[in-house]
Amino acid sequence: MLFGKFADCNNEKIRIMKDQPFIAPSSTDIFSSSFLLGNIGAPFVIGLAVGYFAKKMLLTALFLAGAAIVLLFVAESYGLIEMTDEKLQHAASAATEAAKHSGSFLVARLSSITSKTVSAVAGFFAGFRLG
Repeated sequence: MLFGKFADCNNEKIRIMKDQPFIAPSSTDIFSSSFLLGNIGAPFVIGLAVGYFAKKMLLTALFLAGAAIVLLFVAESYGLIEMTDEKLQHAASAATEAAKHSGSFLVARLSSITSKTVSAVAGFFAGFRLG
């Protein structure tokens, strides 16, 4: 009997819906401010902040790497250490791989925060451009 009452209830709802025009609730209105802020605005702002911070950290890391290389050359010129081109190229390729991994990690992390990845990734690239 429980299923019969449930089926009757569903038939009643369907009949009422057929008699009245369908009015979409505000939660599915894609132009409402709550929908736009939650699904487009917030992921974009998060991506913007992460992109801005990532570029600032990348520039800081490049500055420190350049300073370390200059110190290596100075130490080599004074005879404190011996540096070969192969060692320098190996260090540069390791740093390049680490930067590639870090960039892909950030994009993957932004994609996992929200299902609205287009907005978050666009914010990331905008923040990276601004930084």
